[in-house]
Amino acid sequence: MTELSNEEGERPTLKSKVFGELRELIVTIAIFLPIWFIVSLFFYELRSIPSESMVPNLQVGDRVAVSKFAYGYSRYSVPLGLGRLLPDGEGRIMGGEPERGDVVVFRHPHLDRVMIKRLIGLPGDTIQVVDNHIILNGEPMEQSPVRRVSYHEARSGRLYDADELMETTPEGVSYIVHDIVQAANPRTTPVFVVPEGHYFFMGDNRDNSTDGRALTGHCAPNENGVIDRAGCDPVSRPGREPSIGFVPYELLIGRADTVLFTLNFCGRYESGCPEGRVWKSL
Repeated sequence: MTELSNEEGERPTLKSKVFGELRELIVTIAIFLPIWFIVSLFFYELRSIPSESMVPNLQVGDRVAVSKFAYGYSRYSVPLGLGRLLPDGEGRIMGGEPERGDVVVFRHPHLDRVMIKRLIGLPGDTIQVVDNHIILNGEPMEQSPVRRVSYHEARSGRLYDADELMETTPEGVSYIVHDIVQAANPRTTPVFVVPEGHYFFMGDNRDNSTDGRALTGHCAPNENGVIDRAGCDPVSRPGREPSIGFVPYELLIGRADTVLFTLNFCGRYESGCPEGRVWKSL
């Protein structure tokens, strides 16, 4: 009978097991990370929704697939914000034009922050919001009532009533917006003229979104009271961060296409959970 050597017959020690598992983990990460990076750079990136600015279409906790190839690629397309380390440069590679009504992920023009809003104004458009109603190039955008809902705001827990309205762009793109009944915010804005190479964004939760309507992210109005410039220092107020203002084309990261899944189980809604929180097209 052949006798086993001590080395062949020894059981693995706890230390060798730990180092073996750690080695396997490192190899797995080394294989997975480049694949994840390439997919996130060129195809789709997963983003979580941190605020209620896009309620009811996007809820806090939703995980959204963002199409990176929809508008082409700029240095801001690089995942994890690593594009900021690249040399400054404008423009895009294989650039595609966004369409009114798209839900867009973009880099904040004035802050180190990524935003998600709905595209309302294209270059050259004239926009004014009057009592939460968009006047686009002199014509009101179509709105029709859907229902009234009650829900608790995520941060404060305060109970709100909101009218859900179906808004339709001139191109025929329709989506739901929220109009909070108790809102006391001013709902009428100056006239905006979107500069060439820039876009105007708004949140679907019209009374709980700091977006292109807020003057703190814009240049000062001209002599006629019209806001039609970009690229200068934004008008700011003490203690307040600048809003997004007009967003340059090169800051667009991608188009939010689908809610893949959610970690929001809708316990805040008094009138029923919004439908379609898994694999929901936007």
